[in-house]
Amino acid sequence: MADKPQSGEIFGVPYNFERPSIKRLLSSYWRPGEGMLVEKPFGIGYTLNLANWRSWLVLIVAGGLYYQQRNSEDGERTDSDDEPVEVIVD
Repeated sequence: MADKPQSGEIFGVPYNFERPSIKRLLSSYWRPGEGMLVEKPFGIGYTLNLANWRSWLVLIVAGGLYYQQRNSEDGERTDSDDEPVEVIVD
């Protein structure tokens, strides 16, 4: 029986299941001269290229949205929400 390939593409999506080294992990997240998305060092799909300014913009927007969501969840919870409500039906 033939060994399965450790890396390649399925339907245009890259995969790589080779054991990652520290050098390969670090170099895959910092690739100057390439686009915003680069192949993951381990696993399936793409990851952000931190050498591209657009990736930092995506991280800032995602962090801002996460911060806004966390603050809105805290503001919605009040003590009056836990009290029973009387409903009158005619």
